[in-house]
Amino acid sequence: MEKSGNLKEIRSLLEKFTNAHGVSGFEDNVRELLELEIEPYVDTIRKDIMGNLIANKKGEGPYIMLAAHMDEIGLMVKYIDDNGFLRFVEIGGWFDQTLLSQRVILHGKKGPIAGVIGCKSPHLMKDEDRKKSVKLEDMFIDIGAKDREDAENLGIEIGVTASVDREFRSLANGRVTSKAFDDRAGLVILIEVMKRLSKHKINANIYAVGTVQEEVGLKGARTCAFGICPNIALALDTTVPGDYPGISKTDSSLEIGKGPVITVADASGRGLITHPQILKWLKETAVENKIPYQLGVGSGGTTDATVIHLTKEGIPTGTISIATRYVHSPVELLDTADLEACVSLVVKAIENVNEYF
Repeated sequence: MEKSGNLKEIRSLLEKFTNAHGVSGFEDNVRELLELEIEPYVDTIRKDIMGNLIANKKGEGPYIMLAAHMDEIGLMVKYIDDNGFLRFVEIGGWFDQTLLSQRVILHGKKGPIAGVIGCKSPHLMKDEDRKKSVKLEDMFIDIGAKDREDAENLGIEIGVTASVDREFRSLANGRVTSKAFDDRAGLVILIEVMKRLSKHKINANIYAVGTVQEEVGLKGARTCAFGICPNIALALDTTVPGDYPGISKTDSSLEIGKGPVITVADASGRGLITHPQILKWLKETAVENKIPYQLGVGSGGTTDATVIHLTKEGIPTGTISIATRYVHSPVELLDTADLEACVSLVVKAIENVNEYF
């Protein structure tokens, strides 16, 4: 019953966070929500200059930094044409074709405004053009404005951000889909870990951090890690599985529903090569507590751990991720059981941290 109850709470929290909007550099709404949810389980909480939210549970022992980024990939208006259509740039890494024909929400100075992403009608394209992918520079946002002045009167100006208008939905077998599981899943894990650790004394000084601007250069984690200078750090994020059509096991052997992913190396080693003692700590904790886990070696992206582990003279750092299908799209998909297993792994690891560090 406890596991079932935990999954229900995790699902509810995940829905709340993924339905929120916070494009890189504009994470205010998500930060306010994180502060509200995590405040009961920590001793102090503050916002730093960059906008990171830093929550601290005091204790005797090593300083541990847990980092999950608050931002999601989005768009930014760069031009309003005479007819009121909006041209935009991407904020973070989009695959252009996932954007076409999506509904979006523009976060204007007078409040949210609905819009749709359009392009030239295929009915008016030449045969050779219909066979090509539509590029982002050929797309625009239509908010229904009559002209540029009308768009501006509605609260649109250069620099306004937009996020995808998608909401959380449940699928079969405990799987769920939404935008921004990257990395609202990490935030949910962060909250649940602090909630469970708050119930008893821990021999560690824990900093639970919601970082900003991860999707555009790991910026918040870089400055925050410098300020905290922890003894140990873990990034909580998502990663790409290889359990759906179009991906082979040689691309990724990871699967959703098979437990959290402990990163060995990402970005072909150009990002993070996990500290060996961190790997030993996490793997042995998982085995001893019968928590399912997977090992990840990737050639693609990286996480906040990359900049954290290079801070000052170096910080032993690892990444624990949730295998998530269709990452950086409006329809990301994960298994909620993996979140529960990840929470358990992090909690148990912190409980026995003094045996390893």
